[in-house]
Amino acid sequence: MTVLAAAPDRKPANTWLGYAALLCVGALLYVLTTQYPADMPFWMPWEFSWPEFLATALTLAWFFLGLSRVSEKPPLWRSISFVLGAASLYIVLQTHIDYYAQHMFFVHRWAHFVLHHAGPFLIAMGVSGPVLYAGMPAFLRPVIDARPVRALMNFLQHPAIAPVLFVGLLYFWLIPSIHTIVMLDRTLYDIMNWTMALNGIMFWSLVLDPRPKPPARLSPLIRGLMILLIELPQMVLGAILSLSMTDYYPVYTICGRALDFSALSDMHYGGLIIWLPGTLTSFAAMIVVLVNMRLNEEREEHAQA
Repeated sequence: MTVLAAAPDRKPANTWLGYAALLCVGALLYVLTTQYPADMPFWMPWEFSWPEFLATALTLAWFFLGLSRVSEKPPLWRSISFVLGAASLYIVLQTHIDYYAQHMFFVHRWAHFVLHHAGPFLIAMGVSGPVLYAGMPAFLRPVIDARPVRALMNFLQHPAIAPVLFVGLLYFWLIPSIHTIVMLDRTLYDIMNWTMALNGIMFWSLVLDPRPKPPARLSPLIRGLMILLIELPQMVLGAILSLSMTDYYPVYTICGRALDFSALSDMHYGGLIIWLPGTLTSFAAMIVVLVNMRLNEEREEHAQA
């Protein structure tokens, strides 16, 4: 996808009124969930988080503002993919699903599958970076373009670093001693969720970039190798947890399970979620890489004809 040319914003007052409206919605959610938690429906936040609310609300606001400002619109299916991906992250973090994720290991694994795989995968398929850039306030763009920020992103998305970080975070947060501490500390719990989501977005955006190299960072061969590098460790971890007869995560028993599952059944189902959906996501990514490679080859052939 080529970088889109942004048109100037002719209604700054309306834009800032929109931001004020988002803050009012957030304040209302905060008051309702803190003052009347027992009366909230399933789709309302279990524990309201300003950072998670603002990250989602501002991202979607900048996306739709960007759509109104760019001269060349992205395909509709890519826009839908992006919105669904962003919404999926919000759903697992800011609805009552989060409560069950804190009290059931297999729900926790489903939530992290969305945070690390499905949601970022959809966001990456949206290829909406230029649209977001056009929609964000002008004073933030120099921050995005700053050399230290670019250098950090180049390091984290280096082909030797990205797959290690992707699998490493998955393993790190599931080390039993660390997992127990994290699940009992709200701050660490939030850090875990943020790192999984941001790492997933960085990894899948790198791998699923539809452009050829250059301007894309990686060739299809390197992308395919990265997919294979993350697939086997996930399968091994999923197999260990789904076949083991030892409960590695007693914290869910200590805190009380929300559903009537035995400790081993809960862990076995969680292991299967790591094993099967994670593997299927890698297969889907490989297909996308191959399709993009073929489409780029066809475009090059037509250009030369």
